[in-house]
Amino acid sequence: MEAALQSLRLKHLLHLACYKPTNRTHLLTSKLRPFFVLHCSSSASSPPSSSAALPGGRSRRQSSSASPTSSSDRDAIRAIRIKKMQELRSNGLDPYAYKWDRTHTAKQLQEIFRDLGNGEESTGEKDYVSIAGRIVSRRAFGKLAFLTLRDDSGTIQLYCEKERLLGDQFEHLKTLVDIGDIVGAKGSIKRTEKGELSVCVTSFSVLTKSLLPLPDKFHGLADIDKRYRQRYVDMIANPEVAVIFKKRAKIISEIRKTVETAGFVEVETPVLQGAAGGAEARPFITYHNSLGQDLYLRIATELHLKRMLVGGFEKVYEIGRIFRNEGISTRHNPEFTTIEMYEAYSDYENMMNMTEDIIISCSLAVNGKLILDYQGVEICLERPWRRETMHNLVKEVTGIDFNDFSDNLTAVKEVALRALDVDGDNKVTSTIEACPTIGHVLNEVFEIAVEPRLLQPTFVLDYPIEISPLAKPHRRRAGLTERFELFICGREMANAFSELTDPLDQRERLEEQVRQHNKKKTLILETSGSKDIKKSLDDDAYDVTLDEDFLTALEYGMPPASGMGLGIDRLVMLLTNSASIRDVIAFPVLKTQQLS
Repeated sequence: MEAALQSLRLKHLLHLACYKPTNRTHLLTSKLRPFFVLHCSSSASSPPSSSAALPGGRSRRQSSSASPTSSSDRDAIRAIRIKKMQELRSNGLDPYAYKWDRTHTAKQLQEIFRDLGNGEESTGEKDYVSIAGRIVSRRAFGKLAFLTLRDDSGTIQLYCEKERLLGDQFEHLKTLVDIGDIVGAKGSIKRTEKGELSVCVTSFSVLTKSLLPLPDKFHGLADIDKRYRQRYVDMIANPEVAVIFKKRAKIISEIRKTVETAGFVEVETPVLQGAAGGAEARPFITYHNSLGQDLYLRIATELHLKRMLVGGFEKVYEIGRIFRNEGISTRHNPEFTTIEMYEAYSDYENMMNMTEDIIISCSLAVNGKLILDYQGVEICLERPWRRETMHNLVKEVTGIDFNDFSDNLTAVKEVALRALDVDGDNKVTSTIEACPTIGHVLNEVFEIAVEPRLLQPTFVLDYPIEISPLAKPHRRRAGLTERFELFICGREMANAFSELTDPLDQRERLEEQVRQHNKKKTLILETSGSKDIKKSLDDDAYDVTLDEDFLTALEYGMPPASGMGLGIDRLVMLLTNSASIRDVIAFPVLKTQQLS
């Protein structure tokens, strides 16, 4: 009844809350007769309203003239609902049931009785059904009430006539059942004259009494921050949000199906690790009291999966959470999900084919097609996908051929800054100036100038050895590695190598990585610049340590292998047309709200 109650003044609401149950029931029903209509967000039959586009290509209803329920109104409504809960208990009815035996879902009933004609009722013994779900809208006309029930599969109407319900059930339904309550209902099936398939209710039970009001139909839950903080309300108010998470589950299932069909075995590796390796990223640090030492939340699953190859597994993968103590954006969340996989006796060419197989299979599974719209850009996932070297892509966009500079780092930096036309951008200038090698400059130019242009699926090949410490040296091009990254819509989707198996080379490269990181860290600590530059550089002000046990494992011998990591969150964003990573993570990391 919130739609009616919110129009009353707060003192009237508080006054209602203090009424005895019988008097309050009489007051509410008598004042609102002969007709009242109550809705929450996304009911089956919604009147037209303006919409606003929000991340993920979805629309949210909004009104400039409307305001959300104030905290005082909310408290008053909660007090009224608690009174109703108490009245249910005083009538011997448990407002928080143990279970409900249902025979069908809403979708099943819609499919089974799709041929039932308007005005017809199916009263056979087999047509007596039992359903359960949340009430999302209701209308009452004297001795007749219509409620819309939503379950996991969809919605169906409850057709409630006073003559069909025993005793005081109809009055209980009108006075004690609110939008948001979870109910169970039994009855026969009919289709109304207007064509709405309905359960003609002969009995019902309140299974869970909702104490807080849902967002009303016309405003919905439009506050972006609140949508993420209270995802449970977001999914109730905006059912299309739940569709994304169902698609996410299907994508993960399809990934497993694809790789296991190819013979890969799923394994689990530690989340808490003694050394944060497998990537260059700032880790989260925790402390283990019993061991008396710091531990790190993993920043990659790579090094332990390679240990599995040393141990004799030939095809392994893990789908798991990764944790990086870095920035938050529409593409980045401190915890995210990846699949990493490793195959013995293969190289990065094999992993390119596997990456295509995974993404194509997932797209067909959730969308049934390979031509997608992503935020207004048409993306074609049909083979073949472009494969091009980083050197050639940079030359194509900027005109710089990095092969022309030999070891002249100063000249490379000057040419790069001119080509990028930084125009006083101190952050870009500082980043280029801080590059310790030509390979680092090449990578920075690629990320700034080329990466945003790679809209269609593109494998970027043969990265500099300086930024690829875990990849095998290129067999034909000195100074490069057999590594690729896949880009779609200007963002990295996957990263893969022909894996480095030489333990001495691996040690040398990791030690050099530590040295370079420590030099950069020292530079950061000595930097005196703008706050923005300092803050950006501070992301690199952390310690990097060697994983000595991993290096020991390599000395026992790892077979030739390729490996690939694919960001599942970004893949879900692509396949569900979601603009922000927060739209595809049910409960993204948010700053804790300060209570005033």
